[in-house]
Parts: sequence; structure tokens; C-alpha cells
Amino acid sequence: MQVTETQNEGLKRAYKMILTAQELEDKVTEKLKEAQPDVALKGFRKGKVPLALLKKQFGQRVLGEAMQEAVDGAMSAHFEEKGERPAAEPAVKMVNEDWKEGDDVEIEMSYEALPEIPEVDLSAIKVERLVAKADDAAVDEALKNLAESAQDFKDRKKGSKSKDGDQVVIDFVGKVDGEAFEGGSAEDYPLALGSNSFIPGFEDQLVGVKVGEEKDVTVKFPDEYQAAHLAGKDAVFECKIKEIKEPVAAEINDDLAQKYGAESLDALKDQIKERLEAEYAGAARAVMKRHLLDEMDKLVDFDLPPSMVEAEANQIAHQLWHEENPEVQGHDHPEIEPTEEHTKLAERRVRLGLLLAHLGQKAEVEVTDAEMTQAVMQQARQYPGQERQFFEFVQNNPQMRQQLRAPIFEDKVIDYVAELAQVTEKESTKDELEKAVEAMDEE
Repeated sequence: MQVTETQNEGLKRAYKMILTAQELEDKVTEKLKEAQPDVALKGFRKGKVPLALLKKQFGQRVLGEAMQEAVDGAMSAHFEEKGERPAAEPAVKMVNEDWKEGDDVEIEMSYEALPEIPEVDLSAIKVERLVAKADDAAVDEALKNLAESAQDFKDRKKGSKSKDGDQVVIDFVGKVDGEAFEGGSAEDYPLALGSNSFIPGFEDQLVGVKVGEEKDVTVKFPDEYQAAHLAGKDAVFECKIKEIKEPVAAEINDDLAQKYGAESLDALKDQIKERLEAEYAGAARAVMKRHLLDEMDKLVDFDLPPSMVEAEANQIAHQLWHEENPEVQGHDHPEIEPTEEHTKLAERRVRLGLLLAHLGQKAEVEVTDAEMTQAVMQQARQYPGQERQFFEFVQNNPQMRQQLRAPIFEDKVIDYVAELAQVTEKESTKDELEKAVEAMDEE
């Protein structure tokens, strides 16, 4: 096949490829000869059908396949000869659309080549890794939060009125059009005011009541209420207030520890300290990773495929627009144009992405099957009851597998870079670590 270069500007490449009529005919003949031993037609023994008859019978069917194979083969040979890799699937089109059998086939192929990545002296990179320990104050604060989330209730002073957040113990009977309805009654029901566990408006009307008081609560069932016979209807709940209790934090003792699966308060403190320090380590790694990427970005400069930058800038602009307009779901919105800032960020991401891919390939970094399985299982937990369907979706969706694989690969390459870089540990406090994370988020 004749291949002629028609464009070579930066990373943009274009070629004209001509598959001659004779080459195509030879390819068709080759494929028919390959199939000949297995073909049986009426009047001929298997493998004895004349080639001319095969061509007449199957030539048109084989023609398109032969043409595609010839083009694919030429493209593979081209990339191997040039030592290039396309940034995306090459655009291939047939120029002579009025082609007929016996004509040469004219093909145009265009693509953006991946750039040559310069070598980087990773040992020249200097970064700090913050190391924060969980002190007693941090552990005590976490314990206090646990106690508050495991709150108990104690009786309010006699004669006190209920407040939002209190627990009221009530008997109630619900009626629609003066008739009690099934499932609308209960005795000694503990209702936490502000929990929004009852029909909208119900709990608000019980703020300010006293023990012994009887109160009619008037509400309207939502139009989309699950019980169709009550949906959209007005109802009155006759309530009797039997107890009013105020929330109090659970006592910090062994009983609290056992509520959270620890044998004792000391064991719970140890668990909290371990969890906090794991969180600190994760945050410190994120800060170090950002600084590593910043330093790596300073060390390299090479041409970027325009289409990759454009796609990344569009994605950034689209994502940020949705974050600023959370009420808009889907893609029914005006066209979003990337700004110069979006494009600059896109260039950084593409540059670093190509560099990390190059370093990972050079270091033979691989994502194991076990790591992929763990990533899929973590994602599947977001779909309780549909884990099997999610696994099947991932198995049949290469793009989804790549989305799960990419962050694992990136983290492993970052670990590889950190091993070669000059990383010094610096003692830090929780507050200093939080400020470092906030500074990173603001950039």
C-alpha cells in the first residue's frame, strides 16, 4: 500500500493511503484460498470448489473484510515504522466514495501523536511528608462526638415544655374525615422532634407541649404518599403527651465503648487513636502527592495533543458548572465554554497524566487482579442489593474498568516516584495538617 504524508505539524499527522485494485484483488484471492479447504458447494466435494466459482459466490462478501484488513495492516505497519502512538483512535475515511470494483481505494488517515516524554531525574525532587500524631485532646474530642451521637434521653423537669430535639412519648389516633384509619394509631410511641420521621408538619406542632396535655395535630398527607388511600388527604391526629425527655450525651465509660464494639473505654480510645492517625496519614499523603506533582510539573515541558487538552478542559468546565448549579440534572443546559483557566488546568492534568503513564510503563507498574477486585467491591457497596449487577456491568464495560484502574495505577506510580525522590518527614499537628489540606483545596 502506498502511504504519503500530507501533514506533519507539531503532533498532528495526516497521510494519504492508496490500496491499489491489484493489491485488493490479491487480498481477496488470498482470503478465498484460505477458506477453500472448508467450503462445500452442491456438485463439488468439500475443498474442491474452483477458486473462480468461490470468487463469484463470495467475492463481494469478502471484499469489505479484505479492504478493512489491508487498511488495519497498513496502519499497524505505519505506527511500528514511525515508532509513534496515536493519542486517540485515528480518523480514517475513504476519499473516493464513488469507488467501484476495479478502482484503487484512496484512504485518508489523521491523528495526533503522543509526544516524546523527556527523562526526569526523580532523585532531584524534594518534598516533605507531614507526620501528625493523635494527641489526647483529639481522642477526647472524638470520644465526645461519639457520646453525642449515642445520645440518651432523660425526663425534663415537671411542667417543662417540649423543645425541638426532645423526645416526646405519645399515644395517638389518626383520623381522616372523622374515621380512624388502619395503621394510624400507637401507644407509648417515642418520637424525637426534628427527626422528620413523621408526616411533614407533625413534629413541629408538638413543640411547646407539656406532659398530660392533649393536642390535635392537623396535617396533610403528601400527594405521593406510599399508601394510595391516604395520599393528598387531610388528617387529624389526636395526641396525648405522656412523657417529655431532653437529649443528653451518653456517658463516656465502658458501656459506651461496648456500644461501639470495644471491650473497654481504653480499648475504644486505642481504636480512635489508630483511626485518627490513619486519617492523618491519608491527608498527609494527599498533601505530599500534590507537592510531588507540582515539582514534577516544573521539571517537564513538551507538546500536548490539542484534542486531549480540549477534551479535558471541556470536562473540567462541565464539572465545575454542575457544582455551581447542583439543581440542574443531566445535560439539559446551555453550552459551556471552557475558560483560559480551565484550559491551563487541563494542560497540567494532561501533561502530568502522560508523564505518570510514561514513568509507570518504564517502571513496569501493574494493577493486579486482586487490586481491581477490591476496587470493584468498594464501588459495589454503593449499590446495596445490586452488587451482582454492578459486577456484571464492570465486567462488560471496558471504560468503567479503566476508570477504576486509573487511580490505582496513578497511586502506585506516585509511590514509585516517592521512593526515588528526597522525601523528608516533618512533625506536624492536626491543625497544621488541616491548614495544608485547605491550602491544597484552594489552589
